[in-house]
Amino acid sequence: MSRIVDFELFRDDLARAVPRSDGSKGGRSPFDLVFMFKVLILQASHSLSDERTKFLIKDRLSFMRFLGLGLSDPVPDANTTWTFREALTRAEITGKPAIAVLFCAYEAALCAAGFLAMGGQIVDATVVAAPKQRNTEAEKAELKAGRVPDAWKAHPAKLAQKDRDARWTIKWSKAKPAEDGSKRIDLAVPAFGYKNHIGIDRRHGLIRTWTATDAARHDGAQWPGLLSKANTAGDVWVDTAYRSKANEAYLAGNGFRSRIHRKKPPGKPMARNVARANGGKSKVRAAIEHVFVPAARGRSARPRRWRGARR
Repeated sequence: MSRIVDFELFRDDLARAVPRSDGSKGGRSPFDLVFMFKVLILQASHSLSDERTKFLIKDRLSFMRFLGLGLSDPVPDANTTWTFREALTRAEITGKPAIAVLFCAYEAALCAAGFLAMGGQIVDATVVAAPKQRNTEAEKAELKAGRVPDAWKAHPAKLAQKDRDARWTIKWSKAKPAEDGSKRIDLAVPAFGYKNHIGIDRRHGLIRTWTATDAARHDGAQWPGLLSKANTAGDVWVDTAYRSKANEAYLAGNGFRSRIHRKKPPGKPMARNVARANGGKSKVRAAIEHVFVPAARGRSARPRRWRGARR
């Protein structure tokens, strides 16, 4: 990552997003903005808590090299990391979320390094687990309506521990043979949390677009904002969850070529030519699963630690 991206490109945007004191009032000098941004990258890449981030920066030479630290250099504590992340999460640059502006700068850095978006694009989503909430039916109804339950308003400490943006969804596992081998069954696994929606280019497999929603949002409703006309090819590969007349019309009306998997007819076997076409599409679409795997391994199936959709 250090070889591909010159992190100094982010300095001006970070300075606008998280302004620092001029030092006239004294006090300890703050950590460098680009340094703290790289700390957040390490933290997000490995799904680390603030305390664990501090420990591993001191423990791993690879982290030290990435951050440009020596063995005796100071390391930001958990409160420093939390404060910087919160400031960056809430910041805006020219009316846009700071994270979106920084991501555009990252895209420009990739293009400058020769990693152009080529060969078409692949879009998919993955569930990110959050700590489960033990809410009553009345509290759930209030949250769905966009309101804070009255019982929580009087207890700020309790409210701070509640994730009001995460939602439940059903995640279907791959079909597996039954114990007697006579038929195949699907397993429905409930999940609570969020969804990461991303788009990658086929040539390099690098993330080009992204958005985050609660887990209950339908994948197919999010993808218009994930498609980019900057790609050198118009092909779009996605699974059957994205197939609809509206999405097909959107592709045709914006110069994209549909490579969406076709669904199996209800109660009928899949036609051989359709199955063969889906198999060819799967060989391409599988590349996006390779992007999700390192994140899943880093999380080790643990829930995310930060509450709220903005974080």
